[in-house]
Amino acid sequence: MRNTRVLSAAALMLGLAVSPAVADSTPSASPTEDGDAPTEAGTSFRTATEFEQGQTATANASTGDYLYWSFPADAGQRPAVRATVKLPEAARSSSTWQVDVYDGLRRRQACQYGAQTRTAGAEAASVELSCTLRTVRAWSEQWADDPLPGTYYIRLTTTRPATADLGLPVEAEVRVDSVDIGGSAAVDGSLAQPLVPGIAVPSRQQEDEDSSAEAVLSSLEPDDGWASGRWSDRWVWTALGAALAALAGIGGYTLTRGADRPPRVRQPGA
Repeated sequence: MRNTRVLSAAALMLGLAVSPAVADSTPSASPTEDGDAPTEAGTSFRTATEFEQGQTATANASTGDYLYWSFPADAGQRPAVRATVKLPEAARSSSTWQVDVYDGLRRRQACQYGAQTRTAGAEAASVELSCTLRTVRAWSEQWADDPLPGTYYIRLTTTRPATADLGLPVEAEVRVDSVDIGGSAAVDGSLAQPLVPGIAVPSRQQEDEDSSAEAVLSSLEPDDGWASGRWSDRWVWTALGAALAALAGIGGYTLTRGADRPPRVRQPGA
C-alpha cells in the first residue's frame, strides 16, 4: 500500500512537470492583427521596416531592389522566416530570389533548414522562400556566431537579374513565426542587454504629424519583455529530478527494511 502511494506521488509530480514543457512546444508568437502590419519595406539596415512576429508584412517593389524588414526575437525562440514574391505577368526571364537573415550585430545567420534560395521560371507566378534559424540563445561566447536576443533583419532580393527584367514590379510578403523550444535550449548565462543596435527611421505618418520627429531607438520587443534567460522549464525538470530521487530513496528503503520479517522470538531465561 505504501509503495502504491509513493508511485502515485511520483506520477503526479511527473504530470505537473510535463504540462509546462508541452506548452513550450506551441508557437510563442500569437497572431496579431494584420491591419497594423507595415505595407512597405526599407532599402537598408538603417531604414529596415519593423514588424511583429505573427504579422504579415507586405511591400510593392521593383525587380533588383533590396528589401529590408526587422523583427524582435528572444531567448528560447526558433524563428521561421517565410517570404513570398508575386512575379509580374509581363514577359521576363527566369530569376533567382534569396532571403537572408541577420542578427543585431548584422552577422548573417545560417538557416537550420528551409529553401533560402529559389529560381522561378519565366512562366512562374510566384516564388516562396523560407529560412528557419537556430534557437536563439540567452548567452554565447564572444567568438561564436550563435543567434542572440535582439533585433533581426530580413533582406529579400533577386540575385543576378537579367537586364531586361530590372524595374519590373513585384509584390513581396514576409512573415515570422517562432516556436518556443524551452529549457532544452537554456544556457547558464544572459546578456546584459538585448542586441538592438542602430536606429529606426520614423514612418512617413509620424513625420507628417510632427515635422520635428527625430530618429528613435528600435521600439519593438517581445510581448512579455526580454527574458534574457531569467526563467526556463529546465528549473522544473531539475526540481522534478530531485523529487524523484528522494521518492526513489524512500521507496527503496521501504522495500529493503524488512517490513515482512517475522517477529523476534525471545529466548527462555533471557
